[in-house]
Amino acid sequence: MPRPEAVTFKQLRALQAVAEHGSITAAAEAIRLTPPAVHTQLRQLEANFNARLFERGPQGVARLTAQGDAVLVGARAIDTALEACADHVRALNEGMEGMVTLGVVSTAKYFAPRLVAELQRAFPTIDIILRVSSREGIVSALQTASVDLAIMGRPPRAPAVQATVLGPHPHVLIAPGNHPLVGQGRVAPETILAETFIAREEGSGTRILMDRFIERLGSGRPARMIELESNETLKQAVMAGLGIALISRHTVVDELKQGRLAELDAQTLPMIRQWFLVNRSDTPLSPAGGRIHAHICGQQGAFLPK
Repeated sequence: MPRPEAVTFKQLRALQAVAEHGSITAAAEAIRLTPPAVHTQLRQLEANFNARLFERGPQGVARLTAQGDAVLVGARAIDTALEACADHVRALNEGMEGMVTLGVVSTAKYFAPRLVAELQRAFPTIDIILRVSSREGIVSALQTASVDLAIMGRPPRAPAVQATVLGPHPHVLIAPGNHPLVGQGRVAPETILAETFIAREEGSGTRILMDRFIERLGSGRPARMIELESNETLKQAVMAGLGIALISRHTVVDELKQGRLAELDAQTLPMIRQWFLVNRSDTPLSPAGGRIHAHICGQQGAFLPK
């Protein structure tokens, strides 16, 4: 019975050399072995396949049998597969291939798809997975290492991360385009606090900023709030006249241009924060992840809404 599991690369190399050079002596010289060593490799290969793989003719000429030709086809297929494997490993090592998961907080979903499309054009052989979630979801994904990179407004304390500033992240106070306070110049704190605030859920980055804004504006005075769980619902609520909201300007670019929403001028506004690109400091990025990280940082925030 043939025993292919016992076949070695040395044995196959000896057979290929004999097929190419026509004799054991020439084959031995080509692969830098002695003729007896080549002969031994061939005999072991024949034993492993339980077949005669070559015949010796006059003047030392060696010719492969039909069985030897069959093994030669297999040996060449192995060489081709190994070369392809080596090319793939080299591409992975150099960051030319691979998969990178980019997590973004929900506020970043207004520009992240364009960024990913640009990355795919720049790195067509790297698979880039976009994952959108709440701040808590992205922090959890960093903790479980289910994302390689993340774009967020405030780096977490845990897990420990390396954070690179991408660009400014302004937050503004919005109202319906026809709100009486629109265009009235700087609005007094008491007037703002008399309004109903449309707020994101507890724990979101936008909600944290809104709470700080109200605290600073009213010195601890409570404000009326309606809590919603998405920026889209929040925008619709403001446009419907349910209240005003502090929100990332990057989420309302179109609505502001169209006049459906308007910015209110108030003390300490706009609140300028920063977008950060983060990755775990205790987990080295893959070569592909490193290339994506460098490319995003090299954009210097050009992909952010203007």
